[in-house]
Amino acid sequence: MTGPVSTATDPTEAVLSESALSVHGVCEYVVNVATGCRHGCAFCYVPSTPPVRARTEMISANVAVDSPREDWGAYVLYREDLADRLDAHLDRKRTWRETDLGGGIVGVSFSTDPYMDDRAAAIATDVVRVLAEHGKPVRVLTRNPSRAVRDLETFEQAGESVTVGTSVPSLDAEAVGALEPFAPPPERRLEALQTFADAGVPVYVLASPTYPDQNDGELRSLFERIAAVDPDVVFHEPFNVRSARMQQTIRAASEGGCDELAATFERLDDTAAWVENAFEQSRQVLAIGSELDLPVHLCPHYQLTQAADGEIREWFEAWRGRQPPERFGGRPLPGGPPIPPGPRSGGE
Repeated sequence: MTGPVSTATDPTEAVLSESALSVHGVCEYVVNVATGCRHGCAFCYVPSTPPVRARTEMISANVAVDSPREDWGAYVLYREDLADRLDAHLDRKRTWRETDLGGGIVGVSFSTDPYMDDRAAAIATDVVRVLAEHGKPVRVLTRNPSRAVRDLETFEQAGESVTVGTSVPSLDAEAVGALEPFAPPPERRLEALQTFADAGVPVYVLASPTYPDQNDGELRSLFERIAAVDPDVVFHEPFNVRSARMQQTIRAASEGGCDELAATFERLDDTAAWVENAFEQSRQVLAIGSELDLPVHLCPHYQLTQAADGEIREWFEAWRGRQPPERFGGRPLPGGPPIPPGPRSGGE
């Protein structure tokens, strides 16, 4: 279910872009099937990024919105002929970037949801097919894997060259619904991901962004449920309270009846409190992952890393340059000693 959305065709000519997400070992390139997104997540970083800010006039000229940033979730511009243009682009492309972290992987899509609706899904599945035919490893990320399951045959035919993931920050459907008003509930996402796993399609999970008021028991329940799907890797990021959309996020939590969550967001306006909360939560997640034999990979935001200092900053920086424990894309598992669980225990 979604709210009213203004739609149009996206005139953007670029088809493939290098991605900053390579620092986390997520992907080397990205292909986005649309500009805008139906899910309207309150905390989404995308409307504050240069690709949206730089195209404010284009977006406003094509869809009925006053501010592409403030009206995020109310418009989608679809890239209808993207698969054909990508196919031609790959035919011409003579070099392919493959760093140790990025692995030459193509992310579909990380600035929108490729399976948010049928129109986007048709584009996304054609893009996955084209990339697989060209021998490129593909990482699909969607909050609506139930829609992607309808195209399961394409993913099965791609074999191990495609992995499918979903974002599950919490099992609290009320809190998730408040911050992600038009995305499917967390349990439905995991059930659909299980369908991919059962079909032999590699899967992964983004436990991101976990909420700062989640206690050890809530985090444990989340990761136990994720472990049941048996993903190849779980990427984890604590909530970035320095996001440009924090006021929208606090308002969404409050209006959604999640007063404790809204109060926690406001309390973490203090930098030291935020760093401490994110650090302790990251340590908890690692400990739980170790107990469950779950391959957890921390993805601290650069703003969090910069806000920290001393040993905690060094620890976060070590994770930002660490290859994830995932063989996808033909990468070997990371060598060398594991990163320690943290420079100190909570409360010390």
